[in-house]
Amino acid sequence: MVKAVQQFMLGSVLKNEVQAKETLAAIKAAGYDAIELCGFMLHPMGLMIRMLTKAAGMPVGSGGNLDWPKLVKDSGLSVVSLHMDLGSIERDAAAVASEAKTYGTDKVVITGMYRFDYGDEAAMHKLAERLNTAGKALADHGVQLLYHNHNCELRRVASSKRAYEILMDETDPAFVNFEFDSYWFTEGGADAKDWMRRLGTRMKLWHINDRGSRVTGSAVTPILKTDSMELGTGNMDLDGLAEIAKANGVGAVILESHRNWIENSPVKSMQVSAKYMNEHF
Repeated sequence: MVKAVQQFMLGSVLKNEVQAKETLAAIKAAGYDAIELCGFMLHPMGLMIRMLTKAAGMPVGSGGNLDWPKLVKDSGLSVVSLHMDLGSIERDAAAVASEAKTYGTDKVVITGMYRFDYGDEAAMHKLAERLNTAGKALADHGVQLLYHNHNCELRRVASSKRAYEILMDETDPAFVNFEFDSYWFTEGGADAKDWMRRLGTRMKLWHINDRGSRVTGSAVTPILKTDSMELGTGNMDLDGLAEIAKANGVGAVILESHRNWIENSPVKSMQVSAKYMNEHF
């Protein structure tokens, strides 16, 4: 299984060409094979995207003016997929497919929907329809469409159905499949292993993270705050998740975290997590 790091995790250490080269070299040296790219980090970022990602507590950096095709090529890392928004695909699927192919990948991933009500059943049926249309448009250019979850897809749209189930049931496997993020479903209180089993071979990529508590000094109360952690240092059953991912035939496992890094460094965090990655994949 290919081992990768999501570019989104590294926004704060991709501010200029020298820093970007050093960061990509550190990924390679740690034992990773690839990187997963974010479309809006490859180009100058609009104000709205910057505000939304900042509000979500996710570092995006200022590397949109860099020559990413050259940086990736020179790093020796492959590209597992390109994250894009649904609107861009709907506006010009050919252009999105072309950009993905520029980086040598045939996978484009929808990263969820901004300003969208996942509890609205009608909206979810419409989203499944839009994904099918976008997936077919990309397939016409030889590119696969995947959908990446967060925790919002666990919202109930009916007493017996969740938003994610509508996406699973109403999207066509010929045009839409999934990049499953086990951290976000665990954070949402779900059994990530059960959902991975339900996805089966439709789970093409896996976003991995760990979850636990990092305490320095005495805790004020016995109740600890949980957050993302380096792989193998938290409490998630990563070994059990890995077994299912392998059984599903997942092509790549991709590290992504947004905060709570050891020594407040995404690079150090990535390097610590590499130990688990290299031992298990």
